[in-house]
Amino acid sequence: MPTELSNSEFPPSPGLRRSAAWITGPPDHRITGSEIPEYYTALLSRYGPQNWWPARSRFEVIVGAYLTQNTNWSNVEKALLNLRRARKLSVAAMRSIPLDELETLVRSSGYFRQKARNLKTFISFLDERYSGSLRRMFAAPTVKLRAELLELNGVGPETADSILLYAGNHPVFVVDAYTRRVLLRHGFIKEKTSYEEIRAMIERAISSSGAESLIVKESGSDPRHPVSRMSSSARTELAQHYNELHALMVRVGNHYCRAKAICEGCPLQSFLKTPTRATAQGAPESY
Repeated sequence: MPTELSNSEFPPSPGLRRSAAWITGPPDHRITGSEIPEYYTALLSRYGPQNWWPARSRFEVIVGAYLTQNTNWSNVEKALLNLRRARKLSVAAMRSIPLDELETLVRSSGYFRQKARNLKTFISFLDERYSGSLRRMFAAPTVKLRAELLELNGVGPETADSILLYAGNHPVFVVDAYTRRVLLRHGFIKEKTSYEEIRAMIERAISSSGAESLIVKESGSDPRHPVSRMSSSARTELAQHYNELHALMVRVGNHYCRAKAICEGCPLQSFLKTPTRATAQGAPESY
């Protein structure tokens, strides 16, 4: 593992790179993603809103987006609890805390030295570009702010989009290992389809769908997390759809579309066009 991670997320696990055994369906799905809204409503009917992202403030979302890289959410929760107890979950507190103290507080999230430095780098960026104001930062155009975030050490597309969507209410879809796994097994993408291609496909499919096609008569009631200040905050309709679809993909990935697929009972089973024999290893479970 390198000591410095420049302009990218932490690298995928070795198992994720061994994804050749993931099955793919027929090629006619791969371009348009036209069935994505049906997948979304099927998942929403089963599970309902997932109350993601669980946080009390925009800054806590940002910190969580950094800390969740290459670890599971339970480890992140421990680190966030440490920061909260130490009263360090604010821009001002993060600015003033010594680096070694910050490292100790976020140790449970793994790669704590890199993550602590990267959080400090974000604070410096916020101070230099936006006078330390999250409000000013999130008022910037999405394309501009996304490009700036991607220039920061330790920020790749998934982290940048998580910050934009969940902390800033910018309408971008977050692609993670679960989303990629589901789409690959269902034949929407190929193994080498890029993050940006997947993001564009999903955003195009959801944004071009009529509002009525994204409504379910009876939504499920099985949230993964309790309601929080940030999960219940006001969002644009499109940002809310991206929020829920991402969280639902994580949910079905955790329960069914695992390293070895468990298709029986999956809310997406009826969409499969070919039998699944997937045995590939996946990334660590995130949320």
